Amino acid sequence: MLLSLVLHMYSMRCVLPAAVLLGTAPTYVLAWGAWRLLSAFLPSHFYQAVDDRLYCVYQSMVLFFFENYTGVQILLYGDLPKNKENIIYLANHQSTVDWIIADILAIRQNALGHVRYVLKDGLKWLPLYGCYFSQHGGIYVKRSAKFNETEMRKKLRRYMNAETPMYLVIFPEGTRYNPELTKVISASQTFAAKEGLAVLKHVLTPRIKATHVAFDSLKNYLDAIYDVTVAFEGTIDDKGQRKEAPSMAEFLCKECPKIHIHIDRIDRKDVPEEQARMRRWLHERFEIKDKLLIEFYDSLDPERRNKFPGESVNSKLSLKKTLPSLLILSGLTAGMLMTEAGRKLYVKTWVYGTLIGCLWELSWHELC
Repeated sequence: MLLSLVLHMYSMRCVLPAAVLLGTAPTYVLAWGAWRLLSAFLPSHFYQAVDDRLYCVYQSMVLFFFENYTGVQILLYGDLPKNKENIIYLANHQSTVDWIIADILAIRQNALGHVRYVLKDGLKWLPLYGCYFSQHGGIYVKRSAKFNETEMRKKLRRYMNAETPMYLVIFPEGTRYNPELTKVISASQTFAAKEGLAVLKHVLTPRIKATHVAFDSLKNYLDAIYDVTVAFEGTIDDKGQRKEAPSMAEFLCKECPKIHIHIDRIDRKDVPEEQARMRRWLHERFEIKDKLLIEFYDSLDPERRNKFPGESVNSKLSLKKTLPSLLILSGLTAGMLMTEAGRKLYVKTWVYGTLIGCLWELSWHELC
């Protein structure tokens, strides 16, 4: 019985983070909504500056749990510039934690508030979050023939014209790599072979459209592209085979001891502009990722396995960067829930905020 209790408590370690992250969402949305109304008659850059600051506060709280609470060790390889830049962030995609990895790098450049994502279209229906991500600068896209290039270009150019800081995160594979989904991997490899491209083992064949549209729209505004390769330690089984990357719940249960992150900074001028050439370039970048991951997972030399080539830096995030945000948002939420009027407002924000957000996204889609 004692062992069962211990195992139960172990599995519940993600409950506290989940409760706080979801529980503070209405508080955050109310604060953002109030600022949205107050700034209606102000120049757009005033709204954007405060929105970026608010986003930084919330995401700092998220990172408290994903870094400080879990105690995960962050190992950085390659080059992470210390100064803020306008960039496109390209990374391999294997877990729901991947969007947190972008935050992990951005906060180390004091650029956390500027992170914006290219997201799967279905995520826009998430309660509260779906609409807000769009308002913060996220771009929802559909795959293949349903990809709305015009809508994406329009939104990106609007942000560029407003001189909005840009840390645009794209996962070119379009879906997560899972070694257990052999049909997905096989289809990706078959497509690459058919197109005369190198067949990749630990990543999927990247799709070009979102990357090309983003770069073509922002090329005169960007400083660089960050080519990021991520590996989660502890994802090799007893037979030496790669396992599925940890989910958010597993990660928050402290089941990932280390994250290895390799960064290549590529200057804007070194990226080809024409789509066909960029497609080849992007695939070559993913070949480099694949070689890094082959070294990480499959190296015959045990000393070279479970790490990327080259020197690594153990980067620990200070509590000063995250704890104040946790205290502010959880304190405001607790204060709201202590009164009857506050509790009613809290519930109404969940209900009406979700409905209004869905209606907004639906109307926006119709306009586009």
